[in-house]
Amino acid sequence: MPCHCDVTAPRSFLAHSGRVAAGVAQVYGSRMRRAGRAARRGERGALSLMIVVLFVALIALAGIVVDGGAKLTAYENAEALAQEAARAGATTVDTSSAYGSGSFVVDPSLALSAASSYLRSAGYRDYSVSAVGNRAIEVSVTITEPTRFLSLIGVRSFSCTRSATASLVTGVTGGT
Repeated sequence: MPCHCDVTAPRSFLAHSGRVAAGVAQVYGSRMRRAGRAARRGERGALSLMIVVLFVALIALAGIVVDGGAKLTAYENAEALAQEAARAGATTVDTSSAYGSGSFVVDPSLALSAASSYLRSAGYRDYSVSAVGNRAIEVSVTITEPTRFLSLIGVRSFSCTRSATASLVTGVTGGT
């Protein structure tokens, strides 16, 4: 009697089960693709919006760096210019007094005029020069610079004002 102890299933059963498995995968795969497409339809354009927001933030950051650096430079220039003008005014000597009495004194009106003249010759128009008592002058300079990047968001320019004070003293006095 022949033994029919074959552990393998008949060929027709394997072929049938393979087709079933393929069909199940096909049905579930198409459902998952449809669900994925539906989910992506709700997010459509989200990447574009994110890129626009990041671009605006990048431009603002570049504006802060570039225009912020320009503002710091303008402050330094305004301060240096005010100091130079104050020094130019403080070095004016009243020649009539120096020749007459041998005393080198600074004339406050000449000092104010010299400081103003220095600023005008340097091409600056937005400044003020004033006497502080009889022995000092104060020069205030305002520099206005246009912005490069921040003009894109409505900030067209910035102004920087600095002041310097120079004492009107001399260390030389003549004797007879």
